[in-house]
Amino acid sequence: MGTAPPHEGIPGAREPGHRGPSGIPLTATRPPGESKVSSASPAATARKSAVPTVGQRHRELWRRDDCPDHHRRAQGGRWIEQWDPEDERFWREKGERIAARNLVFSILSEHIGFSIWSLWSVMVLFMGPEYGVDAAGKFFLVAMPTLVGGVLRVPYTFAVARFGGRNWTIVSAGMLLVPAIAAAVVMEPGTSYTTFMVVAALTGVGGGNFASSMTNINSFYPLRRKGWALGLNAGGGNIGVPVIQLVGLLVIGTAGAAHPRLVLAVYIPLIVVAAALSALFMDNLAPVRNDTGAAREAARDAHTWIMSLLYIGTFGSFIGYSFAFGLVLQNQFDRTPLQAASLTFIGPLLGSLIRPVGGRLADAHGGAKITLWTFAAMAAATVVVVYASAQKSLAVFLVGFIALFVLSGLGNGSTFKMIPGIFQAKAVARGLAGEEAAAYGRRLSGAAMGLIGAVGALGGLAINLAFRESFASAHSGTPAFVSFLGFYAVCSAVTWAVYLRGARRPAAASAAQAGAQDPRSERQPAYADV
Repeated sequence: MGTAPPHEGIPGAREPGHRGPSGIPLTATRPPGESKVSSASPAATARKSAVPTVGQRHRELWRRDDCPDHHRRAQGGRWIEQWDPEDERFWREKGERIAARNLVFSILSEHIGFSIWSLWSVMVLFMGPEYGVDAAGKFFLVAMPTLVGGVLRVPYTFAVARFGGRNWTIVSAGMLLVPAIAAAVVMEPGTSYTTFMVVAALTGVGGGNFASSMTNINSFYPLRRKGWALGLNAGGGNIGVPVIQLVGLLVIGTAGAAHPRLVLAVYIPLIVVAAALSALFMDNLAPVRNDTGAAREAARDAHTWIMSLLYIGTFGSFIGYSFAFGLVLQNQFDRTPLQAASLTFIGPLLGSLIRPVGGRLADAHGGAKITLWTFAAMAAATVVVVYASAQKSLAVFLVGFIALFVLSGLGNGSTFKMIPGIFQAKAVARGLAGEEAAAYGRRLSGAAMGLIGAVGALGGLAINLAFRESFASAHSGTPAFVSFLGFYAVCSAVTWAVYLRGARRPAAASAAQAGAQDPRSERQPAYADV
């Protein structure tokens, strides 16, 4: 079967069906067995395909749209069959506008997801003595969502390719209704602690949203724009944490601590709106497919686990501190629920707002450099927090703790920007260049992001458990902060040793060798520039 004429400037788009909001043809996946027929002669085609290069194999795995996919046909929805953001003409004429629209509604859905994920950091502020839950029990409650959310990030990463980014965003947003409605039902004195734990665990689905959202948006944007786009997507989602904390503050300040269900009354309708808008305005990308080979290759790559360690230090710190901040203020400085709620949102808000700045700085100066300085500054801020805890100075404590939020947000953007750059540099080291290197980088970085995001989220669990043990044994958060200080020192050393000390010369040599072999190749980033 021959190809239909191109539509709307997208090569190879076929079976136009109906058009999306931007006018681009949106189609369902073609029937099984249908494939594109090249206009080249059979002999030329045979010569071209006889010995495929590594880059051709990776590019084919990324871009092919002619293999049957029964699951996708069953899902339906709008599909864009070909997508090449690295093509500057395509990006300028069509791609940028479509990517921006999907980014907006991805941010909205992820924002609500983060709010539900951090719901119990607010609910515990409503839980007075009549609930019968002590400080250690509350730290366990806020730790459960981080555990479940971290685990769910792995399957959520693969859901985008299996069901489509738009389709999965609708489903994952709708799933947020389960923990929200459950919390509204059980949030009253007399409910068993086990029930609270189960309902808190359900909110982990909000944490899973991050992985699918980032994987989806990563596919929409070219490498040169990923830092800013991923930073906006993640930062807009992260803002969901302080926003729900502000809603909690508003409820406590106006209706009192006896009315936690008012928080849920705000969010349940918002979940429905987010799912509906995703259905109306988002798109599925057909070229994005699950590649178990890429997942295995990413899992075997040492850089995946090194970046997981660094992401624990940035995102794990952000989400762990966000969930624990109110409880730390109550237990370390004897703040009332209203007093704690009036301060809790400040750090997460600033950390969320600065995340895109971290991505932009990484685009301009290299993610490894920004990450190194971020960890050094986080260590310094932790020293301030330890000093303030010993002196029982709330003002100094707030300065140091809020600095930790800001720096962790900055590091969130810079570390996530490093991931596609690292795999792009590895492609150059293998002798790939241009589109082949970009295809390899997209394929491996997409698989690695899910694993890295999952491990990073589990860092939030470790922080809350460290606080629980610290307050149980020493009645202070100081021992926990001392352990965090040591961890930031380790992250600084790893960043310097792996990405800034010895990585530039081998990567640069590989780039030079690739350039000698293929004069068409362009300069690709070394590890020090990722």
